Amino acid sequence: MTTRLEKIFAGVDTHADTHHAAVIDSNGKQLGDAQFPTTPAGYAALAAFLTAFGMAVRVGVEGTGSYGAGLARHLGAAGFVVVEVLRPSRQVRRTRGKSDPLDAYAAARTALAQEEHATPKTGAGQVEAIRYLLVARRSAVKARTAGMVQLKSLLVTAPDLIRERYRALSDKALIEELARSRPAADPVLGAIGRSLKSIARRHQQLGAEISELDQALAALTAAANPGLVAAKGLGTITAAQLLVTAGDNPERLRSEASFAALAGVSPIPASSGKTTRHRLNRGGDRQANAALHRIALVRMSYEPRTRDYVARKRALGHSNKEIIRCLKRAIAREVFTLLTTIVEVPVTDDLRPLRQARKLSLTTVAEHFNVWPATISKLELGKHRDDDLANSYREWLTAA
Repeated sequence: MTTRLEKIFAGVDTHADTHHAAVIDSNGKQLGDAQFPTTPAGYAALAAFLTAFGMAVRVGVEGTGSYGAGLARHLGAAGFVVVEVLRPSRQVRRTRGKSDPLDAYAAARTALAQEEHATPKTGAGQVEAIRYLLVARRSAVKARTAGMVQLKSLLVTAPDLIRERYRALSDKALIEELARSRPAADPVLGAIGRSLKSIARRHQQLGAEISELDQALAALTAAANPGLVAAKGLGTITAAQLLVTAGDNPERLRSEASFAALAGVSPIPASSGKTTRHRLNRGGDRQANAALHRIALVRMSYEPRTRDYVARKRALGHSNKEIIRCLKRAIAREVFTLLTTIVEVPVTDDLRPLRQARKLSLTTVAEHFNVWPATISKLELGKHRDDDLANSYREWLTAA
């Protein structure tokens, strides 16, 4: 073995039950490799194995968002510089072969060759808890939607007596009516009624589950980044998704351009010859891209500055798709600032007591400022941020 002071580079090929680590020196010479179990004791043994060869400059780990997540957290806590490396391409594997030691050495060589690497998420804070809640909520929403589709599909082919009874009902009324229905005495109609009732009650249970998850998400997201939640056009779910995309360590994002690329809103050069153009970026985190898209649509409908921008762009002949693409890029720049800096959110919890002390209704206030009563209510509860409206509202209340 080499001296402990020699600089070495390591790579880890990760799996569900075992990790294979390999070590090379600064010249790419293979120094050794070994396999370890995916347990806390195995992580500690792997770290000891690396330090026995020298000072690890970088450790390239495959799959830091899946099989390598636990190891990446352990090595990061132990002081190692962990970088994410991609698995070898199929072309490389066809020419060089495939085995755990080969993949581990390939990861080590990648850590040696590249100075710029993607820093993995730490996955050990509030944002990781938000990610778990988002996954659970997404699953519940998908199951509830599937239940409604199944319900309507069954009603289409149901006997006339059942179909005509529920044909004119809205979705909400349909679920409530079916959930409290009693199956008919007829064997056939009774079986159909029980099936429809079962799906309707499942739909209600999933709705209650989603509401509970939304409450937990709202509390965690507001605690993790109140400035992001208070930004215009962002709700709890969109803010939570953007937090998850950045991770518990948003400082790993080197610039707003890197965040835009991560979210898939950075334009991709597609020029050739005398033609100079850019195309849509279809890569990146598509959930983050969808969140930015929803923010753009909300601001296009309700935010005056964005509506003026859209009007100017349309006057120049730009399509809605082009306008939204530009908006998403600008929103990504704003979101990056909110993710990487501490933004103080103005306090608005004094507005409701002031209004109630003067015995003013939400409708009266809304008519005075020419907005919806719901806007005033959300402003008072801190669910909607509009600094200009809040300041005008406070001045009006204190002067009344």
